[in-house]
Amino acid sequence: MTLEGLDDLDRAILGALQRDARHTSSGEIAERMDVSASTVRKRIQRLESEGIITGYRATVDYEQAGYPLYMLLICTAPIPERERLADEALTVPGVVDIREIATGSENVMVTVVAADAEELTATARRLVELGLTIGEEELIRGDRSTPFDGFASVTAEAAESADADES
Repeated sequence: MTLEGLDDLDRAILGALQRDARHTSSGEIAERMDVSASTVRKRIQRLESEGIITGYRATVDYEQAGYPLYMLLICTAPIPERERLADEALTVPGVVDIREIATGSENVMVTVVAADAEELTATARRLVELGLTIGEEELIRGDRSTPFDGFASVTAEAAESADADES
């Protein structure tokens, strides 16, 4: 499905789930959008099956969880191997996030958590063994994100036709 295939109800669902998937029920979304809860549940199932919603995650304070080292490793991978190396890096203990960068030589960002320097060194060593070259290591002090504003809440009037379509 493309952006053109998303209607106001789909965008409202995506916005609500990005803001707080754990505490947002389909009934609450339905009430805000003036549609039925079953319509919202069907839409969520469709968004999941079409690969638009790819999962749900907890946000973890790693330091509070006993992992005080939260690092960004800025790496280089050969372009033809970048995707494979990024996938393999996700299997390395301590790696929690990978970002492939489309431009530049530092084209793989690896986020790692570790309890101590020994664990961090072991993770870095394993990444190098896979074929990544680590250029920089940055200690992360904090991490913030926000939902994409393109999925902002919409009015109930804009979604009235969606409920009729789902019935």
